[in-house]
Amino acid sequence: MPEEKKGFFGRLVSGLAKTRANIVAGMDNIFSGFSAIDDEFYEEIEETLILGDIGINATNAIIQDLKAKVKEQKLKEPSQCKDLLIASIREQMEVGEVAYRFEEEKSVVLVIGVNGVGKTTSVGKLAGKLKDQGKKVILAAADTFRAAAGEQLTEWASRAGVDIISGCEGADPASVVYDAVCAAKARNADVLLCDTAGRLHNKKNLMEELRKINRIIDREYPNAYRETLVVLDGTTGQNALEQARQFKSVVDITGIILTKLDGTAKGGIAVAIQSEMGIPVKYVGVGESIDDLQKFKADEFVNALFHQG
Repeated sequence: MPEEKKGFFGRLVSGLAKTRANIVAGMDNIFSGFSAIDDEFYEEIEETLILGDIGINATNAIIQDLKAKVKEQKLKEPSQCKDLLIASIREQMEVGEVAYRFEEEKSVVLVIGVNGVGKTTSVGKLAGKLKDQGKKVILAAADTFRAAAGEQLTEWASRAGVDIISGCEGADPASVVYDAVCAAKARNADVLLCDTAGRLHNKKNLMEELRKINRIIDREYPNAYRETLVVLDGTTGQNALEQARQFKSVVDITGIILTKLDGTAKGGIAVAIQSEMGIPVKYVGVGESIDDLQKFKADEFVNALFHQG
């Protein structure tokens, strides 16, 4: 066993322990338990991937890729397939270069997500990270429908040492964003982070609300770079993928924040989201502290999943 790794990679490795037990242990049994590479061998791998929440489409693509490589390299032993499988999973997670342009220029970041996924906490942690980079950050508490969302964000704002603009509970979210945009311009903020609602059960209202917010930003702050991040709870597996699909039908998503990856057996959902949605996971959360939200690197994720490197 290599010396214990510290830092975020170490937390990711330990956070993915249940997912690893779910997927990797199953794989190892297949690679050591089969004597030939046949249909049953591929079916077992397929079932293990699907049970690990990697998703049907991503799993199909991984299996097809694996079959092609086995044929091309004329492999006969199941044990020879492990590295090829890991490489195929990596390839499925490629979504091109993942840009964090909003860190480099004046920008407005909308953060949406349903209740309970860790959205407000993620906004607070992101504010803290940006502040640590020397950015001037303003938070907009535009999730005015959830009781205590404003209080929770105010607590995070003071912890991160950033300004916050909020309205009273039940206020029009767009009016809070308007005030926040005015403040961001007046105070020469680098990043305006907007915590917005995500009531998917009423998509029509959500769509109208986001349109209204976007119109205000277009009109009042046309030069700002725009980013829309959706927060998904990693413990919900395929439900998270379905939420991503639904949000994508309502708004142009530029990235995903995947929370609660620590201690879930459904960490494979990160593969499914990148592969099936083509939307990059930009941040992952593996715990409660401000440092537990980090930029997502697919290579690092696969290494942590298979405990390599």
